[in-house]
Amino acid sequence: MVDQAQPKSLGSDHPDASFVEGNAGGESRFPPRGRPVIRGINRIGLWSLYMKEVRRFLKVQTQTIWAPAVTTVLFLVIFSVALGRGGREVLGVNFPTFVAPGLIAMAMMQNAFANSSFSLLSGKIQGTIIDLLMPPLSEGELMCGIVGAAMTRAVAVGFVVAGAMMLYPGVSLAMAHPWAVVWFGLMGAMMLALLGLLASIWAEKFDHNAAVTNFVVAPLAMLSGTFYVIDRLAPTFQAVSRANPFFYVISGFRYGFLGRSDIGDAAAVAMAALGLFALNAVLAFATYRILKSGWKIKN
Repeated sequence: MVDQAQPKSLGSDHPDASFVEGNAGGESRFPPRGRPVIRGINRIGLWSLYMKEVRRFLKVQTQTIWAPAVTTVLFLVIFSVALGRGGREVLGVNFPTFVAPGLIAMAMMQNAFANSSFSLLSGKIQGTIIDLLMPPLSEGELMCGIVGAAMTRAVAVGFVVAGAMMLYPGVSLAMAHPWAVVWFGLMGAMMLALLGLLASIWAEKFDHNAAVTNFVVAPLAMLSGTFYVIDRLAPTFQAVSRANPFFYVISGFRYGFLGRSDIGDAAAVAMAALGLFALNAVLAFATYRILKSGWKIKN
């Protein structure tokens, strides 16, 4: 008669010993269902999402970084030839130097919007949005990863555009107030990145996203004082321009290079900087709450 095989006992150093001992009394060493395992910020997940978004636009950098630089330089050439002839000066500098900072800021904002508005929308259309919703990422981490990547693309475009404009005759990009260049550049990129994320949540097809770009972002950018100073406008249009947040980004960014702006004196520029920070805080809170609700994403 063959003896039945007896189960082998596990030593205390066996990798499964703690699991068996923990289950001897019917208890599991795993946390109860519904209790979060990752507490605080999921740094690995946030970094992975950020790098995924960065690598996405770097794979097509000819379209996402270099093409905007060519387009912006063409704007500089056309407007300089059309409006800058005869040694015309604006705010004490020649016209190409005046218009160059505004074009850099405009390119940064438009590309920040384009990057963030594509992230969720492409997932909804292609059915791959589950790849963003299933990982253990909170709504705040999802928002920070997408917005951070959009701002990274904006900064990259800004450097490339600035480098191309430095080769243009007559353009000087010497900075009078570097803090204003950094602050207004980042605040403008963040504002458009958040708007792009909101647009991608609302949009159900690429036509909706294109409508926001063509009928909201482009007009606000063109009417922001990039190519002119608002002092030459009628009082009504000056009031409309001052209600445009793009105006403060463009003028504040230009103040960092030229040391003067049509916003006003240094105190007015500082108030505009604080106003943009407050606006971005409101946009970030609204975006977070909409992501939290799952509107047009989880239902």
